Amino acid sequence: MSRGGAVARVAGLLAAAGTARAAYEGLRRRPPGGSTRWQRKNHAGRTVDLFGGPAAALGAATAFATAPGLPGRTRTAGTLAVLAAGGCGAYDDVAGAGDPRRGFRAHLSALRQGEVTSGAVKLFGIGAAGLAAGALLKDRPGDGFLAGVVIAGSAHLVNLVDVRPGRAAGAVLALGAPGLLRQGTGGVLATAPVGAAAALLSADLGGRTMLGDTGAHALGAALGLAIVASNGRTALLVHAAALTAAAASGDAVSRAAAAGVLVG
Repeated sequence: MSRGGAVARVAGLLAAAGTARAAYEGLRRRPPGGSTRWQRKNHAGRTVDLFGGPAAALGAATAFATAPGLPGRTRTAGTLAVLAAGGCGAYDDVAGAGDPRRGFRAHLSALRQGEVTSGAVKLFGIGAAGLAAGALLKDRPGDGFLAGVVIAGSAHLVNLVDVRPGRAAGAVLALGAPGLLRQGTGGVLATAPVGAAAALLSADLGGRTMLGDTGAHALGAALGLAIVASNGRTALLVHAAALTAAAASGDAVSRAAAAGVLVG
């Protein structure tokens, strides 16, 4: 790894982790609209806050926006994908808080009956943002489409495993950390999800906060960006197929994550 590459990675990690932690602590001290608005019950019935979600999104987006040496189109693609995924997730966190429906099938079924659920808005919004980011990252339309599927699919995968404290952040660290060793743009992009997830892992594991749809989708999209930048067409096709299969069997993936099979 060149000296310039190492500097860019360190800068990206510091930007992601520092911004995520600062945002989290700032939201805890002065929660917009009052603390009650940000409270949810976790799987065990414990009250936790949602501050980890926007903090993760801001951390990852800041790393993409400020990491040295990134091409302009890559910087724009990363920032767009993370903020759009986080924004769509935030909408679902608020508007879909009392909706028990989960998964593609449930939301598409509601759409066929004329009901636009918050989950459907999230599904199509993140998909569109992924395709836009993919078009910025890849010159050929087919490659851009595959890139978009990987970005949106990664966002959805991380959300699927966000079923217990630390599962989503742990998955991002496990999948993203090896990417830090890659040469070039992919290694720099991996700093965004890894740094933000690392900064919030202790609070997540401790049951003080949850990433929610906001953080899980934002970190997943950031992870997808790093995968796209590090791989060519054949590898993208394999990743896209695997992520599509995971989405189709979403309930099984979530159950496995809850049992600790995917993320221990």
